[in-house]
Amino acid sequence: MKDSGKLWCMLLHLGGNMWNEEGNTRQRENNPDAVASPKLRFSKSLWDRYLPRMKEAGVNTIVLDLGEGLRYESHPELAVEGSWTREEMAAELARLKSMGFAVVPKLNFSACHDVWLGEYGRMLSTSVYYQVCADLIREVCEVFRPRYFHLGMDEETAGHQTAYDYCVIRQHDLWWHDFYRLVDCVERENVRPWIWSDYMWNHREVFLKKMPKSVVQSNWYYSPEFEDLSDGARNMLECFDVMDRYGYDQVPTGSTWSDPVNLERLTAYCLARVSPDHLLGFMQTPWYLTLDENESILNEAADRLHAARLLAESR
Repeated sequence: MKDSGKLWCMLLHLGGNMWNEEGNTRQRENNPDAVASPKLRFSKSLWDRYLPRMKEAGVNTIVLDLGEGLRYESHPELAVEGSWTREEMAAELARLKSMGFAVVPKLNFSACHDVWLGEYGRMLSTSVYYQVCADLIREVCEVFRPRYFHLGMDEETAGHQTAYDYCVIRQHDLWWHDFYRLVDCVERENVRPWIWSDYMWNHREVFLKKMPKSVVQSNWYYSPEFEDLSDGARNMLECFDVMDRYGYDQVPTGSTWSDPVNLERLTAYCLARVSPDHLLGFMQTPWYLTLDENESILNEAADRLHAARLLAESR
């Protein structure tokens, strides 16, 4: 497939301890993967099969959710059984590069998705927490030497944590204070930060005032509806238009989670509304772990990204 000059991204998980705590049986509906585990849940055989499938689909960038999947030398206490060593990751990154994939590391520092941080996730906004975050970002940049670093930062609300045993959120100036510290850690490594943009949905005026243009934005919209919208859905979609008017670089993000062809519809929507200079690419997010039992779901995600890319290149 010809190089379109855009990022065509697939979000995949190495680590999976992002949601409910270990032993918490109040699982996310239809997704038992959401409960944390003391063992790494990752199928290397599926990964090896999936790489050529993604390549054929036109994926050129893998956004890799690390979590507990990497054994950090700076904080080995965060590892679980099966976590990859730095040497294993370095070898895999070399292989991925030889296949033509760019890899964007992702560590989600949202208080809603940081079970992987262990006890540090319960030390939010302390000097210990800040040091751990800085250590991890620096080490991941050493290993990956990436162009971008995804910091997550989505869904940090009380409503998203109703099934959790331990609930905590930052808001107002503290959210921004911590966010700026994370951005600074990334930029000190000469890497560009990247986040989920849903903070904007409920704080549009503050977002536009305080969000740096240096941060790549991935607003996400997973609904099948693009017409006759509810007020909430209209607000979510409008964020793509508004961010473009304010000059933010974007990687709009869709998913097969609620609608198989969502990414194709989202691609058409954004191609018509986001200026080419600020449209860095698109991302597909299946939101299932890299496990054999999820192979059909991941394959469908690749197929739908392929269709979205063909649509974009026909315009």
